[in-house]
Amino acid sequence: MYQSYYGLHEPPFSITPDPRFVHLSERHRDALAHLLFGIDKGGGGGFVQLTGEVGTGKTTLSRLLLEQLPEDARIALVLNPRQNAVELLETICEELHIDIEGKRGSTKALVDALNAYLLDAYAKGLRVVLLIDEAQNLPADALEQVRLLTNLETDTQKLLQILLLGQPELREMVARPELRQLAQRITARYHLTPLDAKETGDYLRHRWRVAGGQKFPFEAKAVQRMHQRSGGVPRLLNVIAERALLAGYARDATVIDAKLVDAAANEVLPPPSRKRWWPWLAAAAGIAAIALMAMQWRGTPVPMQPAATLAPTTSPANSLPMKPKPVPATPVESMDADALTQLVGATGDTPVPAWQALLAAWKLPADSITVDPAGPCAPVRDDVHCVQGRAKLDTLLALDRPALLHLRASGADAWAQLLGADARKARLRIGTRTFDLDRLLLQSHWDGDFVALWVGQLPRPPSTAEVAAFQNARGLPADGVAGPLTLMALAGDAPGPHLLRVLD
Repeated sequence: MYQSYYGLHEPPFSITPDPRFVHLSERHRDALAHLLFGIDKGGGGGFVQLTGEVGTGKTTLSRLLLEQLPEDARIALVLNPRQNAVELLETICEELHIDIEGKRGSTKALVDALNAYLLDAYAKGLRVVLLIDEAQNLPADALEQVRLLTNLETDTQKLLQILLLGQPELREMVARPELRQLAQRITARYHLTPLDAKETGDYLRHRWRVAGGQKFPFEAKAVQRMHQRSGGVPRLLNVIAERALLAGYARDATVIDAKLVDAAANEVLPPPSRKRWWPWLAAAAGIAAIALMAMQWRGTPVPMQPAATLAPTTSPANSLPMKPKPVPATPVESMDADALTQLVGATGDTPVPAWQALLAAWKLPADSITVDPAGPCAPVRDDVHCVQGRAKLDTLLALDRPALLHLRASGADAWAQLLGADARKARLRIGTRTFDLDRLLLQSHWDGDFVALWVGQLPRPPSTAEVAAFQNARGLPADGVAGPLTLMALAGDAPGPHLLRVLD
């Protein structure tokens, strides 16, 4: 009805899980990476659990997962888990195209048939995955049968990898004492949360472009209001946006304002609950206090010594953290999975060349760090500090400093320098090659291992509570310890290289 009025080819805010309209926020990328990890580690034998509130995109992610299945993967998809144990076994066998004629109704016969299939798939080098959507609806006997399926194994590995998708009730269910055997077998957990305010705007614009829209009709305040009324839940965003477009069409409005959004939300959503305002004021005051503490906390950095033979490769030293940087005009190649595997295999696992490039970015002499290929780095100057451990990509981007990522592909290892990232891509350098790759591809070849450095004097650490508050505000592990990662975050305004914002 309104499509031609707004210049659209199709409805942009349908609630069907069409993968073409998928816009992956960082948390959705992480969630999909967990599912892909579950398939890639098909012999690991543990459960992978993905939970999230209604409408946050779990089913859409499962559809996207099906489009990205490796060629050697076979998957049984259970969409209706309200079945008893025998019916569930029959469904799994049917999904895997196992002949169960004459075996229906018999748990032993069905398990034997499934086990024979899994052994044959293992002999052929195939990975078999069971994905159960809405797993919180599994009856107790069916859930116990799912657990028992992990006992199908060889001497060296499990034959079936199981992915459980469900609402938050699934977390409460597996936490029951009687299900502790199952809970102990969950090797990866991820809880999908709603979109934040910025992600909401990105989500709406993405779907508008996919539907063929040119001029985005929603005012900034309208987008903000949609986020407030929906709580950042994608399905509710779709419902509100759809109704707001209908209201705009009925009123001959080419621009959707906050009033139209409120009118639309009032029609499709329950009345918003009235909340007391003072907790939000307290939270705002706390954030302001943390910012002030961080400014007072930073030490004075020691001027860095320029390297005699290495030239800097980054932005000016007085750049502020997370400020967008211009991307070099030279075209940057895009890297797919096969090319990345080939490059990693040809590079080698020694971190020394990557460290030399990182030192060059900091304008430090090559002998500022002693690198043990099998262990951590050892600075030779008091003002040079190493940071080594595991972190999420978002944490490293928040630190806004180049880092070295330990990549793995087909049994080979290599160190890559992180140069920057945007919502879809990451920019890396391995050796002399600088390239962009999809963040999902990066996450499938990187388990979080990183090393980095920063230059400056160590600030005097404040109290444990203040440290924890600062860590919470910056998305760091809130252990209350002013370790190297936290100190690096505090030194965000110090001179030195910063990350690029990768642009199209």
